[in-house]
Amino acid sequence: MKIIVGLGNPGLRYKSTRHNVGFMVIKVLSNQCGIRLKKKGFGGIYGIGRIKGREAMLFKPATYMNLSGEALYSVLSSKAENKTEDLLVISDDFNLPLGSIRFRKKGSAGGHNGLQSIIDRIGPDFARLRVGIGGAAVGDMSKYVLAVFSGDERIIIKEAVQNAAKAAETWITSAETTKL
Repeated sequence: MKIIVGLGNPGLRYKSTRHNVGFMVIKVLSNQCGIRLKKKGFGGIYGIGRIKGREAMLFKPATYMNLSGEALYSVLSSKAENKTEDLLVISDDFNLPLGSIRFRKKGSAGGHNGLQSIIDRIGPDFARLRVGIGGAAVGDMSKYVLAVFSGDERIIIKEAVQNAAKAAETWITSAETTKL
């Protein structure tokens, strides 16, 4: 089974913030693929269904961003067949221009605390899809990532979230995920 994880912070306070782009992508995938996120477990909320004919789990950790690795470790430990090569983690990235997306088969956290938490628990060998939120030159990064998008930014990020959902679907069906 493929596992697609969107990173974010739980609660209404964070719903539309830059740091919750991963949650936004999961919501789009859920709606487009008819996978309801109603099950609670593994330290998060999830749904299981089919995407492009393949069994998939959509997962949103209910932990705060900095503890994402705990919830993800719980998911991967639940069944012996859950492997990191079947995992895609979607997150925001302040080092990428607003609205851009980037796929990597593995790598570093790049300053992202949620990705670092996952790497600390399961290692660096998992695919990641990053959605650019801009802001690399901003002084107070924590304040920036926890802020909502401006009106003009919302238009750009909405399209980026749609593109990221399409990229996640491509990853599901691609025999060679490095060709995204």
